[in-house]
Amino acid sequence: MTTSHSDMANAIRALSMDAVQAANSGHPGMPMGMADVATVLFTKHLKYDPAWPEWPNRDRFILSAGHGSMLIYSLLHLTGYENPTMDQIRNFRQLHQPCAGHPEVEELPGVEMTTGPLGQGLATSVGFALAERLSQARMGDVIDHHTYVICGDGCLMEGISHEAISMAGHLKLGKLVVLWDDNEICIDGSTSATVSDDQLARFTASNWHVQAVDGHNPAEIDAALEAAKRDDRPSMIACKTTIGYGAPTKQGTNGVHGAPLGADEIAATREALGWPYPPFEIPADILDAWHTAGKRSQHLAEQWKLAFDGLDEDIKADFTRRQNKELPEALVDAVNAFKKENAENPVKVATRKASEMALGVINPIVTETIGGSADLTGSNNTKTKDQAPITGDDFSGRYMYYGVREFGMSAVMNGLALHGEYIPYGGTFMVFTDYCRSAIRLSALMQQRVIYVMTHDSIGLGEDGPTHQPVEHLMSLRAMPNLAVYRPADVVETAEAWLAALQDTTRPSILSLTRQGLTPVRTTHTDENMVAKGAYELLAADGDAKVTIVATGSEVELAVTARDTLQAEGIPTRVVSMPCTDVFDQQSKAYQDEILGNAPINVAIEAGIKFGWERYVGRDGIIIGMDSFGASAPAPDLYKHFGITSEAIVTAVKNRL
Repeated sequence: MTTSHSDMANAIRALSMDAVQAANSGHPGMPMGMADVATVLFTKHLKYDPAWPEWPNRDRFILSAGHGSMLIYSLLHLTGYENPTMDQIRNFRQLHQPCAGHPEVEELPGVEMTTGPLGQGLATSVGFALAERLSQARMGDVIDHHTYVICGDGCLMEGISHEAISMAGHLKLGKLVVLWDDNEICIDGSTSATVSDDQLARFTASNWHVQAVDGHNPAEIDAALEAAKRDDRPSMIACKTTIGYGAPTKQGTNGVHGAPLGADEIAATREALGWPYPPFEIPADILDAWHTAGKRSQHLAEQWKLAFDGLDEDIKADFTRRQNKELPEALVDAVNAFKKENAENPVKVATRKASEMALGVINPIVTETIGGSADLTGSNNTKTKDQAPITGDDFSGRYMYYGVREFGMSAVMNGLALHGEYIPYGGTFMVFTDYCRSAIRLSALMQQRVIYVMTHDSIGLGEDGPTHQPVEHLMSLRAMPNLAVYRPADVVETAEAWLAALQDTTRPSILSLTRQGLTPVRTTHTDENMVAKGAYELLAADGDAKVTIVATGSEVELAVTARDTLQAEGIPTRVVSMPCTDVFDQQSKAYQDEILGNAPINVAIEAGIKFGWERYVGRDGIIIGMDSFGASAPAPDLYKHFGITSEAIVTAVKNRL
């Protein structure tokens, strides 16, 4: 006997409502409403192999509406993935269990990304779809897969959805298919109280293929997915659904969005759906039907492996190296040669220019880097001569013109990294990390190697004034877990920061770079990556140190000048460059004690908010920095006005002595 579509979809509904009830928290409405759509997708269209979750040519499925996490947990269990087990589903939302409240990429194979912040799954999917196009352009049809997204009304209300939809349409990402859960319900009630957009017209205006279907009619859903795959534009399918489908008194209301149904409603739902089975029990015939669906693409995975094995050895080796997040062997020697040249022949340039110089060495060797900028290429210095632009007609390039879409750029970079082959980096002004922040946080949470090139990093940018002058940004970013914030002082430190960021495979990095030129401070070469230590002694004291000056980035040269003055006046002073507090904090206590030293007077100087520096110089330390927003004036005038000068260091030290 053939198992019906309804029975298979109802298995999702039952697991979802039972798991939420057991946890006494969660979101049953979306999984119950989208069960029919998901059943058609996973049984007839999605290309995947539960026995090989990492199959490089699998289709990617992104649950942008991550609050409906029981949808994907149900699907993974039913289709035969090793995890989650039924016991793990029973322990939905519990400590040290893989079925978290929102899907987390590190917890379960088959979860392609961490979702929950609405709109970011949709935007990150653009990065997944872009990565597929880039890989196919490089390797041919051995890479050929789709990216499917389930998003909700909330995802489309978020501003990032506009950036993502616009970018995908412009790039003609025809293998991106978005399934919109059009249920007209949000937490506060009907969406009519909040939004009246014509979403079909909105997507159409951005060059998408658009369809609308009954989200509970499997034949319509199937036909729409077939049509989407035939069209060479990205596709959006509006799936008209009833949230909490099957719950007699709560379906179609906001009451089923984010709370358990309750025992009585669950019993009534079982009766309404014709599902007489106890909680967490799936009849063998229904489970067998789902397992059969999960094996649909196993032969395609086997064929793919044969095709891959037939590729040239150098192509296979390069692909495998990228998948393993390994860097080319030639990189370290090339960076060291670059460092030696610039230590012996130092030049005064802005660190944004130093970054471009370093990338000129890195990009020809690390060919998996994908650069870009949010409409500031000439200011961020993110494009090198070997990088051609990526366009909707040519995906052989390695540089993205993201436009004025800082948040979208950051989410797309997450998708590029998650896809498995690429190291994305993208630039904007440091002050606009505020726009990027939620995506940066997901980079950190997902442990992805994404590099954010943030220039114009202080009042040193000058005349553009306080709207563009970051003050609190460095410290606020340093507060984020699993994020390395590098603020290099010259060309050599910038090269080292790039190498450290590339070698760090489990966290994102921010390069905080100047607009203004900086005097070189590293003029003696060493192959050792000093920046990778987080902090190091740049200059020792002549004699027993009475003063230690800790500085970052553009203020290191001020520390060096102050040291020279103090030394000349008989005050032994040492300088510590601290380009990355995050990395320094991970060093041994012995190393930290050695670098911070035991001088009686400790000074920190940085052209940012003073908050946090007492951690390194003590409560009685001298901290020279900002207490307010900046102002519009030439940079030298601003440094004098705000008292961030070598003279200020000398005066403060003498006063303390």
